[in-house]
Amino acid sequence: MDQPAATTLTLPDLREAPSPESPPRERWYQRVWRTYVTDVRSEANGKAVVTPATDRKMVLVFVTAALALTCGNFLSDGTHPQWLETVLRTVGLDGLAHRLDAAMLTSVHRSWNQLAFWAVVVIAGYLIPPILLIKTVLRERVRDYGLSLRGVPRHVGVYALLFGIAAPLIVAASFTASFQDRYPFYHPPAAHSLWPYMFAWWALYWLQFCALEFFFRGFLLNGLAPRLGWAAIFAMVLPYNMLHYGKPMPEALAAIVGGIVLGTLALKTRSIWLGASLHISIALTMDLCALWHMGRVF
Repeated sequence: MDQPAATTLTLPDLREAPSPESPPRERWYQRVWRTYVTDVRSEANGKAVVTPATDRKMVLVFVTAALALTCGNFLSDGTHPQWLETVLRTVGLDGLAHRLDAAMLTSVHRSWNQLAFWAVVVIAGYLIPPILLIKTVLRERVRDYGLSLRGVPRHVGVYALLFGIAAPLIVAASFTASFQDRYPFYHPPAAHSLWPYMFAWWALYWLQFCALEFFFRGFLLNGLAPRLGWAAIFAMVLPYNMLHYGKPMPEALAAIVGGIVLGTLALKTRSIWLGASLHISIALTMDLCALWHMGRVF
């Protein structure tokens, strides 16, 4: 009777087994792209849902934004403040209406007064309708619309890099006639010091940028993201870009890129404050360059 063949066990030669390769290390620009683009897109799209509630919220945000921007556009012209004069006279404040007319049209400081009027009306338009909607209709917390400061310091370097890219471009653009014709918005009279009117204008101008960032990167972005996800950035960029149509074309084109970048960063950081700081820094640089060409600084 045949004997069964003996079974031989062969152990693997561990010395010849290939070692698992470690994943390649990310380069710095790959890490930045993943952190501020890929991860943001995935997180935003993962949270977006299509429900009657998110549809309702999206519609309310769009309509409120349209009304706010329309009022800001038609009511903020300080050279034609008849609507406010009419309101004042209707409630019996004829004297105040007369002083408003004089301040805007005949005062030696009318150019500053007109800009201040514009800034106050625009700030009110950026803040009051969204806050009323958030508090009274949506029943949500205003601070959840980009007003958080938690974790913001970790991203300061990215904003500093963006300013470092923008600043040389601003300096180069400041040599063009279109730039010098446009900036600064407030032209201080040649015989007058920059103090106090230029500095007072800067304070109002910077408050306007904080309100603008809240409106676009706080209210619009966070109001639309629950329904649109990552696409909320691009829905926000369209009206934001249209604000720049009265400015030089290179600036309007740059606003498209800037709006996308600031929107992405706002979704990542859940905060508008670094975006507002960047906006203010760029605006101050533009004004200082314009004043430099006028021989008023440096």
